Amino acid sequence: MTSTKQKTSRSKDDAPHELESQFILRLPQEYASTVRRMVQSGSVNTKDRLSVELHPDGRHGIVRVDRVPLAAKLVDIPCVVECLKTIDKKTCYKTADICQMLVCTLDGDLYPPLEEPTGTSDPKASKKKDRDREKKFIWNHGITPPLKNVRKRRFRKTAKKKYIESPDVEKEVKRLLSTDAEAVSVRWEVIAEDESKEAENLTGLDVSPGMSGIKQGRGSSAVEREELRQIFNDISSSSDGEEEEGERQEEEDLNIMETEEEQRAGQDGQKGGTNQIVLEMQKQLENLQKKLRETQ
Repeated sequence: MTSTKQKTSRSKDDAPHELESQFILRLPQEYASTVRRMVQSGSVNTKDRLSVELHPDGRHGIVRVDRVPLAAKLVDIPCVVECLKTIDKKTCYKTADICQMLVCTLDGDLYPPLEEPTGTSDPKASKKKDRDREKKFIWNHGITPPLKNVRKRRFRKTAKKKYIESPDVEKEVKRLLSTDAEAVSVRWEVIAEDESKEAENLTGLDVSPGMSGIKQGRGSSAVEREELRQIFNDISSSSDGEEEEGERQEEEDLNIMETEEEQRAGQDGQKGGTNQIVLEMQKQLENLQKKLRETQ
């Protein structure tokens, strides 16, 4: 008896804990019907007949219905429930999002023992203890019978995040910087995609048959090769005058095409000259054969 009196006196001295958010009140069947009748009747003395008092821990309390104390426990429901109210039974207004429920029982402890604070200064241990404490107040069921044990049946477990802590990253960066500083020599090279493509085009131009024909026709292959190489190197290195260099390249292509046509025309002329010489030789042979026949 003395222990209970000490607990009651200590609880009265403490300031009551009040919730500013809405919650669901779940009572035993007989007390639930009593509270329902009080609300429907709209009686003035509802505050005297129904009272809710929470302990400083914010998870336990006492609910009194017609001066009958009930042990209460504030739990977290699996999901958020919207609360709506109506005046004309046609239009509904949302009033709050409910995520907690106050479960009342007759056989519960009205003044549960307070948990003693741990003397350890380890933050990980304190976080683990707080997590274990919060697990005690997780409600596995919904607010309707079909949602019994819904947290285990429908909800999956939260996946743990795999991340690298910042001290490990800083340590790795310092290690890489120290290895660079201790190195005897460091060499690096930046290769752009455009430059590599232009280099491939240059190599293709050196071995192309059209270009080889031009070099042979002009008679100065080494000089022209150096000139073309210098032109294309200037094109690849200049970034400001890209349009002018593009026009110059088009002119070079036109000149190349003209020289190819001239070379082909020259080759056709040479072929025509050789054909005429052959015809003349054939005519001379025919004349000699005729003279031989006449002499015989």
